[in-house]
Amino acid sequence: MTSSVPERAHRPPLTTDELAARIARDIPAGSYVNLGIGRPTRIAEHLSPDAGIVLHTENGMLGMGPAATGDAVDTDLTNAGKVPVTELPGAAYFHHADSFAMMRGGHLDVCVLGAFQVSVDGDLANWHTGDPDAIPAVGGAMDLAVGAKEVLVMMKLFTRDGAAKLVPACTYPLTGQACVRRVYTDHGVFEPGPDGVKVLETYGATVAELRDRLGVDLRR
Repeated sequence: MTSSVPERAHRPPLTTDELAARIARDIPAGSYVNLGIGRPTRIAEHLSPDAGIVLHTENGMLGMGPAATGDAVDTDLTNAGKVPVTELPGAAYFHHADSFAMMRGGHLDVCVLGAFQVSVDGDLANWHTGDPDAIPAVGGAMDLAVGAKEVLVMMKLFTRDGAAKLVPACTYPLTGQACVRRVYTDHGVFEPGPDGVKVLETYGATVAELRDRLGVDLRR
């Protein structure tokens, strides 16, 4: 039986910008969206200006634009990761507490977070590896994980040492339980859930190859 999953094993895994563009295509027009610190902020570079997507940053801004470069850099205008950004027409600024009230109050349609691990049930671990020497970085991740209507994850599928980041159960401290709807990685797009992980597409590998490497139940 032929699989309906697009398996693009002939091409390399997605680059960060290719992955950001892939996620941008899935964000519904008119959404209010928070992009997590790090790689997810690159999604801002690939959103269509006509889509009416409003970006929220937890340090107190609505209407954030792409990263600022050159003469557009204003050191007083940054995202939550302290990266200089631009503002779009109609941008608004507010207190940090108001920003978190938006996150906790269910006013964000989508958030895209990075992750150390995501479990097959959609549990998220992205603030601490548990290493005694690691610096915890909670930020607003826990608030977003439970407050956003839809939680997406953008991450590499494997660590530099080759360890899987999509796992049967998270071994790192949890950010949220069963909160992740979809996982976008350089090797494929996945939907975790109680019946296993559904594969939507793959890059640089087949479903069978990824199943062997991950050691989790992948279904088509």
